[in-house]
Amino acid sequence: MAIPLLATVVAVVFNVVPLRLPDYAPLAPGFVLMAVFYWTVHRPDLMRPWAVFLIGILDDMLSGTPLGVNSLVLLFVHWTIVAQHRVFRGKSFVLIWLAFALVALGAKLLLAAIAFAIGYGLIDPLVLMVQYILTLALYPPLALVMGRAQRLFLPAP
Repeated sequence: MAIPLLATVVAVVFNVVPLRLPDYAPLAPGFVLMAVFYWTVHRPDLMRPWAVFLIGILDDMLSGTPLGVNSLVLLFVHWTIVAQHRVFRGKSFVLIWLAFALVALGAKLLLAAIAFAIGYGLIDPLVLMVQYILTLALYPPLALVMGRAQRLFLPAP
């Protein structure tokens, strides 16, 4: 349980660390989303809903998002994967990446809907698109790192 949780908490911290790149904060990719997706697909026994909820709360607290927003989105991602877990087992990376693309799109749209519902107004579609593209582009290297950590530190499920 410790490796997926620790890796995802590192993703939360990395998500909020200020980088000295212009306009990075609003365009930052969804590292936490990537980590929750990866660990829920590959080790659902170690990425439980309560852990996803706490990770979301930590992400909310560190990023200044209203409490519960990221938890709700991440729980949606977790539920989606668990509900379709048999589809993911033993599939190639490309198919999992395509599934990630669909789940990430749903997560971004849900986040935009929640932001609108709680009074933050409409999120700029260009910002959402850039975040989405960066998230998709960075999923393969992050999955590679988490896959190596899984092989090194975790027994086979």
